[in-house]
Amino acid sequence: MKIAVAGGTGAAGRLVVETVRARGHEPVVLSRGQGVDLVSGSGLDAALTGAEVVIDVSNVTTNRKSVAVGFFDKAGRNLAGAAERAGVRHLVTPSIVGVDRVGHPYYTGKLRQEEIIRGGAVPWTIMRATQFHEFVGQALGGVPGPIALVPTAPVQPIAVREVAEALVDLALEPPQGMAPELAGPQVESLVALARTLIAAGGARRRPVCPLYFPGGMRSGGLLPTGPGPRGTLTFADWLKQQGPATS
Repeated sequence: MKIAVAGGTGAAGRLVVETVRARGHEPVVLSRGQGVDLVSGSGLDAALTGAEVVIDVSNVTTNRKSVAVGFFDKAGRNLAGAAERAGVRHLVTPSIVGVDRVGHPYYTGKLRQEEIIRGGAVPWTIMRATQFHEFVGQALGGVPGPIALVPTAPVQPIAVREVAEALVDLALEPPQGMAPELAGPQVESLVALARTLIAAGGARRRPVCPLYFPGGMRSGGLLPTGPGPRGTLTFADWLKQQGPATS
């Protein structure tokens, strides 16, 4: 089966492509390097010819609401339209646990992406997953200065590979709308994880100061609200796998 992967060159996308191939199917990468531009729509129709399933792991790195909404609106509408014209039978997209409960500019863009998929003509599956293990280092990297201000939030991080494998599993099944939320194996403190990462040499050494972040993170907004599949790789085990050069 031909499975198109939007954003197939990103951290998650590469693993999705690898998993699709390992399952005996033909991955088609939708990326600028392959002549496809999701934002303009250029090259999409040709790339989706013969595709039965699309897995959309496209992304934009930003903390600006206008950029996030602009990207996911344009890319989402272009991809959904091209998928409909190509006769794609299943559109699979990852989202974020708590995206509708935690106030964050980037999350507004992901919600827009969800709205487009829900309102489109192509049968769909959306799987919300918790933050990746890499989120801890990203949070620290986005905070300049001699002190790391980290939100006091419980998190349940998961390995990117486990998310990629779950997406491919869903892609090979019939569309189911909102899939059960996927989360990591255990609840952790984001502040504690930041200190662990720094102590392991995976981020710049400096004091970590807990910070109240408005918008629902402190009250568990990033945690799943019900039962669902759980990953197996803990943050501690993931950190051991990274070696001395995590960051």
